[in-house]
Amino acid sequence: MKIVCLGDSITWGFPYGPQDSWVAMLQKQLQVEIINRGINGNTTSDMLARFDRHVLQEKPTHLILMGGINDVVCQDSFDLITHNIRTMVEKALAAGITVILGTPTAVDYPAWERILQRLRDWIHELAEKYNLQVIDFHKAFYDEASNLRTDLLLPDGGHPTRSGYQAIYDQIDLSIFKSPTS
Repeated sequence: MKIVCLGDSITWGFPYGPQDSWVAMLQKQLQVEIINRGINGNTTSDMLARFDRHVLQEKPTHLILMGGINDVVCQDSFDLITHNIRTMVEKALAAGITVILGTPTAVDYPAWERILQRLRDWIHELAEKYNLQVIDFHKAFYDEASNLRTDLLLPDGGHPTRSGYQAIYDQIDLSIFKSPTS
């Protein structure tokens, strides 16, 4: 098994670095090759532009794809964001890669959060269409009463604390990486 994680700063592990990211936690648990292709500030357009080089050339068995927050911050259109994600999913599937979609994490800005929730809903619809697994990363940031857990966010309201990265990792159901025959 070889996994590429494609995303932005929250995949990379900002501000602490890849060694403290949810990706590193997943690699430690699964003991397989995992390539962190998170780049700080990336939009889904940036991810699509580097997709062939950073994903397809690696020939992974699995892709975990999470993005969209920076698109919302940059005020990219919803149609552009969904086009980019759909295109990456289709390219990966055409290459025989198992795609796992991650929902964008929560932010402490209600206007952005409304758009991100619409995107999360769309991601679930896309996953259903293509029979893909989804990791609801955003759920790490809400308590049982659906209150935003700002204690898991840095003062910027968007990036996770170290505890936030642990909470993100905790959303991953490791059984999604087991083959149906095992």
